[in-house]
Amino acid sequence: MGDLTRNLSRSEFECKCGCGFAAADHELVEVLQEVRDRFEATTGEKKPLIITSGCRCPTHNQAVGGAKKSNHMLGIAADFMLIGVEPSDIYDHIDGAFPDKYGLILYPSWVHLDMRKTAYRGQK
Repeated sequence: MGDLTRNLSRSEFECKCGCGFAAADHELVEVLQEVRDRFEATTGEKKPLIITSGCRCPTHNQAVGGAKKSNHMLGIAADFMLIGVEPSDIYDHIDGAFPDKYGLILYPSWVHLDMRKTAYRGQK
């Protein structure tokens, strides 16, 4: 049980450096929960959502090579994966469900989602 949604907790968004920065944008959390719910409903199996990078303090963001104005530093971005689901399937679902909003980048092993106001799509 999560403290933000049924399955997501604030601690999952904490900066990995241990500084304690753990902002979690409400809309971001809701979209991530929707993604998890959709794939669980489709497959009939639990699909744990793993946040590989949520919040980043400026020091940690620089250490991992993040963009100078990364949305991770604002608590409005997450890199994540769903166990047992291809990142391309997650990307396609979000792109189809929210075609005119959010930043969405497909990586080989995960998806980046951020709450920017204008749509951006990319692939690494």
